[in-house]
Amino acid sequence: MATTSSRFLGRVMISPAVALLFIWMIVPLAMTIYFSFQNYNLLMPGVQEFIGWMNYEFFITDPAFLASFNNTLQLVCGVLFITIVGGTAIAVLLDQAIVGRNIVRILVLAPFFVMPTVSALVWKNMFMNPVNGLFAHLFTSLGLEPFDFLSQAPLASIILIVSWQWLPFAALILLTAIQSLDQEQLEAAELDGAGPIARFYYIVVPHLSRAITAVVLIETIFLLSVFAEILVTTNGGPGYASTNITYLIYSQSLLDFDVGAGSAGGIIAVILANIVAIFLMRMIGKNLEK
Repeated sequence: MATTSSRFLGRVMISPAVALLFIWMIVPLAMTIYFSFQNYNLLMPGVQEFIGWMNYEFFITDPAFLASFNNTLQLVCGVLFITIVGGTAIAVLLDQAIVGRNIVRILVLAPFFVMPTVSALVWKNMFMNPVNGLFAHLFTSLGLEPFDFLSQAPLASIILIVSWQWLPFAALILLTAIQSLDQEQLEAAELDGAGPIARFYYIVVPHLSRAITAVVLIETIFLLSVFAEILVTTNGGPGYASTNITYLIYSQSLLDFDVGAGSAGGIIAVILANIVAIFLMRMIGKNLEK
């Protein structure tokens, strides 16, 4: 049992790290809040004036905000669907006794350790290039016209790239859950005449519910801030077809040089992210306590 003095000593020892982390977080947030109420443009350095909520009104009423908000929802939902369904399928396959199973698992998990920028460059130049890409050569060999993924289906392409990165994470979590399943339940169900589909639907899927909840919770938090894949591949275009809220904030701040509007967008993004996080923790997180 820890004594009062040892607990006090522990708090004193970690207090510098906690204070540094607090400053590291609170100072940028405070500056963002400050600039969000200022008319501050990088093209006019030194010229600042307090304009109240005008930056927030400008950002919310901008047609690009609605488009980016819709794209963000589609991106999150699309990636979650692909990673959960695909991750479950991969986890079931990796749980089978096959030759070289450990090597296959390493290969399947490899994309998760690739940097997002590198992954986007590989997909852009090696797979989705309409002239020299792998898909272009495949379409040509089948007698079809090459399809320019990043121009004709930009958001779907971003969803595919991001899903490829997060699929190993979902597969790993779900594989761990499958391996913790009591095999006696499956054997008893098989003896009772239940087929493979029935065993999967009535035994495996309910057992995976907590793991799927964790995947949804973790992935959603990160997917709300996808940026590198969009910057490298489509730059948010054509138009606003692949612009999410994170890229819109970047565009307002560093491409249009409007730091005030970009800061307001950043605060709005933080509020939306916290609303989503609270909703997930309360609604979906209850499943983790069962």
